[in-house]
Amino acid sequence: MKGEVFLRLRGICKSFGSHQVLRGVDLDVYRGETLAILGGSGGGKSVLMKHMIGLLQPDEGTVTLEGKLLSGSNERELAWARRKISIMFQNGALFDSMSVRENIAFPLRESGLKDEQEIGHRVREALEIVKLAGQEEMMPADLSGGMRKRVALARAVVEKPCCVLYDEPHAGLDPVTGDAIDQLIKGLEQEHGITNVVVTHEMRSVLRIATRIIFMRDGMIAWEGDVEELRNTKDPLLRNFIEGRAQDSDL
Repeated sequence: MKGEVFLRLRGICKSFGSHQVLRGVDLDVYRGETLAILGGSGGGKSVLMKHMIGLLQPDEGTVTLEGKLLSGSNERELAWARRKISIMFQNGALFDSMSVRENIAFPLRESGLKDEQEIGHRVREALEIVKLAGQEEMMPADLSGGMRKRVALARAVVEKPCCVLYDEPHAGLDPVTGDAIDQLIKGLEQEHGITNVVVTHEMRSVLRIATRIIFMRDGMIAWEGDVEELRNTKDPLLRNFIEGRAQDSDL
């Protein structure tokens, strides 16, 4: 059952030069759900996600967060939204010159928190959530790919956001490590009430964690449903995507 609308996107259009990426997307994100965004390369998934946090502004359309307009806001006006929504980038985007502790503490310091005791407490709490307790002094160069993703996730949740956006969180990970990341994402939903929006190509992950799925094609939402509906869909384009089959037009 769908709950309270957390994010609402209406009529979102976005072009880069002559290339139109989004063609009038309407989407509601519900509080406490894990929404998976599927689609082929160039379908507009990541571009759509970046509109949710104001990293991109639409050419047309509106984005509202908890009923407050985001689209058209400047960086200062978006500060409140960035405390409610955080993003975990595909490569983790860790600062190589900073320790794990310093990387996770970075958004806290940027937001103006100066109490070192509180910063230390929040960092330790975030590391416990991602199952990396006691690793504060490690450097990014000493971390495995999976550990880097966990540190990036810890940094994303350290400010206790309402929502986390994930851009291909399984990229570069083996299946076992990918499963561990899925467990963390689902744990954030079930144990902490966090809304998750996950851009991914990883079908196993979608079937494990998603409460709702959208499939994007040619800059529009071509399909929406839950995991059971995804398993049973007769849509030929979606079936080819799920089963990894190329169409003649893809060759």
